[in-house]
Amino acid sequence: MEVQKPSNDAMKHLPLTPLRAIRALWPFLFEKINKTKVIFSGETVPDGERILLISNHRTEVDWMYLWDLALRKGRQGYIKYILKSSLMKLPLFGWSFHILEFISVERKWEVDELNMRRMLSSLKDPQDSLWLALFPEGTDFTEQKSIRSQKYAAENGLPVLKHVLLPKTKGFSACLEELRGSLDAVYDVTIGYKPSCPTFFDNASGVNPSEVHMHVQRIPLDNIPTSEDEVTTWLMNRFHLKDQLLSDFDSEGHFPDEGSEGDLSTLRCLVNLVAVIVLTGTCAYLTIFSSIWFKIYVSSVCAYLTAATIFNIRPLPLVSLVKVLFKCKSS
Repeated sequence: MEVQKPSNDAMKHLPLTPLRAIRALWPFLFEKINKTKVIFSGETVPDGERILLISNHRTEVDWMYLWDLALRKGRQGYIKYILKSSLMKLPLFGWSFHILEFISVERKWEVDELNMRRMLSSLKDPQDSLWLALFPEGTDFTEQKSIRSQKYAAENGLPVLKHVLLPKTKGFSACLEELRGSLDAVYDVTIGYKPSCPTFFDNASGVNPSEVHMHVQRIPLDNIPTSEDEVTTWLMNRFHLKDQLLSDFDSEGHFPDEGSEGDLSTLRCLVNLVAVIVLTGTCAYLTIFSSIWFKIYVSSVCAYLTAATIFNIRPLPLVSLVKVLFKCKSS
């Protein structure tokens, strides 16, 4: 029997939740406060899809700009990232990554495979909204890394790429293998910056970039092969196309087919901002002025998140845990 998914309109207009409101602050900061112009091109993708998103990795802030696309599709509360494990240990950010159930990797497949497949297996329910973002290059682009990647490509008969690194294919193949039956499509996103690639502090302060260009292509699952060898070849070809896109971007200053998405609503951004302020103020007030039991609870949560961040403790994802408990109770 086919599982009926919520309609696109219903999903896009879900009640504002704390996670959705907090994530929506980043696009508000970039586009409304810093006045960074975010220009979308390529295809206009539909709302409400469960997707695997792949992107090039130009700089350390690429992942933040994917929220700008997710917000326009009502998906800012459902995007998860596959990211290197060292980022899970960042103060405060690491806590958020654990709460949001991001998948951490050591970038060594013999170490990562078991944990990655365990986490992916918890994301298979087609009724749960999901945008799973993966950067197949495995690290951000630098000239030194590019030289090493080109040397490896030349020695192994692979395409020599100038604007992206050779993609690592094991993680992408595992995502397709575990989730293929519950996904609607793969989104292939190519990101370019003007005037140059920003650092985190450039980005947060509004110094750079002045423009972020995102080219989006929707690829149905039927157009992607199933065998691991064919998937490897397919992904290599996609990054060859990305390399050409970025070469044209450098010479022409834009990607083809601009204007696929509209501007953010200022009113919607302000609603999100007010929601975060109210939420933060309420939590701060309760922590300071409420009963000793609430303070103990907050202290316990902070202690747990600190331990989870330091020792990379990955319990069963919260959504899956609730489902398991519910099934046990029902039986």
